[in-house]
Amino acid sequence: MESLAQNLETMVRTPLTEGHVARMRAIGTEHDYAPGQDVTAFGAEQQNFCYVVDGEVEAFDPVTGERYGEATLGPGQFAGEAGFLSGGRNMISTRAVKPSRILCVPRQAMLDLMSQVPEMSDIIVTVFAARRRALLESNRAGLTLWGSEDDRALRRIAAFAGRNKIPIRRLDPDGPEARDMAQRCGIEEGKPAVIVGKGTVLPELTPRAVAHAFGLDLRFEKGDVYDVLVVGGGPAGIAAGLYAGAEGLKALVIEDLTIGGQAGTSSRIENYMGFPTGISGADLCWRGEVQAMKFGTRFAVPRRAREVLKCKDNLFHVRLDDGDTVSACSLVIATGVQYRKLPIDRLSEFENAGVYYAATDVEARFCRDSEVAVIGGGNSAGQAAMFMARSAKHVHVLVRGRSLAASMSDYLLSRLQQNPRITIHLGTEITELHGDRSLDCVTIQDRFDNRHWELRTSAVFVMAGAAPNTGWLSGLVELDDMGFVKTGAGVGGASVYATSCPGVYAVGDVRAGSVKRVAAGVGEGSVVISRVWDYLDAMHPETDADVAAAS
Repeated sequence: MESLAQNLETMVRTPLTEGHVARMRAIGTEHDYAPGQDVTAFGAEQQNFCYVVDGEVEAFDPVTGERYGEATLGPGQFAGEAGFLSGGRNMISTRAVKPSRILCVPRQAMLDLMSQVPEMSDIIVTVFAARRRALLESNRAGLTLWGSEDDRALRRIAAFAGRNKIPIRRLDPDGPEARDMAQRCGIEEGKPAVIVGKGTVLPELTPRAVAHAFGLDLRFEKGDVYDVLVVGGGPAGIAAGLYAGAEGLKALVIEDLTIGGQAGTSSRIENYMGFPTGISGADLCWRGEVQAMKFGTRFAVPRRAREVLKCKDNLFHVRLDDGDTVSACSLVIATGVQYRKLPIDRLSEFENAGVYYAATDVEARFCRDSEVAVIGGGNSAGQAAMFMARSAKHVHVLVRGRSLAASMSDYLLSRLQQNPRITIHLGTEITELHGDRSLDCVTIQDRFDNRHWELRTSAVFVMAGAAPNTGWLSGLVELDDMGFVKTGAGVGGASVYATSCPGVYAVGDVRAGSVKRVAAGVGEGSVVISRVWDYLDAMHPETDADVAAAS
């Protein structure tokens, strides 16, 4: 656990200055803590920024009660991690080792101060992000998955947690630690469970229950109105949220599964400027999310938009799948696309039990040293094949067409062709799936000679086809024949990203005619906020007069 311990000591190298501390004292209060008393409790709301004035504080495993490594926090250091920025619940527990004095600054006041002092914000955000990364690598997190690794519900939760940067630990039900926890928590024999902290068993094995436990789903207060609501948390949506926050707008980004969207499932992106050795989609989007949270933008997952209405009050009201309603003065559609579910019998039966729509470390665990199949001819399929080839015995890329030249970047195609652990099968498609509780074999048809053959595999990655996520728009804006959102002068839009409905904009893959690339989505998301600002300014012209009068 030395990585986390080392990150807890990071502040020794990058301390807050006396000036920073003086400004915190002006808005915070000091409190005394006795030895063994919790300073930050796992799972509790992060209501305060906790700065150590005197004494010693240690981070400890909320399950075992043991200290993380040998490092402790001393005077000049602070507790907390990245969840502080979004208002999530604590993922790190800390307690006083000896009599300690802590300066506690209310969260919102601290965020306001960080926005006023960029160099202070940089120090805090860097440490917070490093601690979250270390927790992810530790396998000593406070969220425990109890049960067989083959359990479909646990696989779904592991995938959700991994893509939302929630640290987890797994326990083999047959191990002594697992048996002890099962007895302590009252877990029925043979029944999977998700445990938060030392003994709280979640009532449901769902991503929503996990999100709620960590405050990721964000409860909405009645009467709250956002300047801009961004629906979709992929690269375009994150960029829109980031720039909205940077411009001082009250912004909310909602995402129905995980922040990062489809791009977040890409194991390696090598053609994004600034990352010459490549970066995973999840890491790229995580950095953008943290950056946006630094500017005050809020994120809520998993929250799915069901319908949207524009009412006489000139507000847009988006009803979510759980019945909540979010209101905003403007709306940015960034819901992207999703891989089409192929018309294959039993496909849904094997989802999360052999059929996957993402290729990350989570999925790689389930098919080490085995044959796998990747369906698709685009860059996402190519990236998935390259990633899985690191651990799989062999990767079979199944492509319906006669060539990949028009659909895949040349550098990626060359790498696939040169990798001895990857075989590209042109003119092929899966026609049957076989297995009992999980997938163990597929039947493949060669469309060119109508030959059928079988592949023994426990993992098929579906990355073919792209259907826009626009069913929730309730006829509010014009769509093209394929369901993509039409924008620009052709539908009366005042800008290239404006839709047929004033105040509603579309960016990224969901926009008709957009370039389906991560960099393009980020660019559109960043630029659209200037158009949103113009719209909001025109809707509230009295703001300028008020500012002038105040000055």
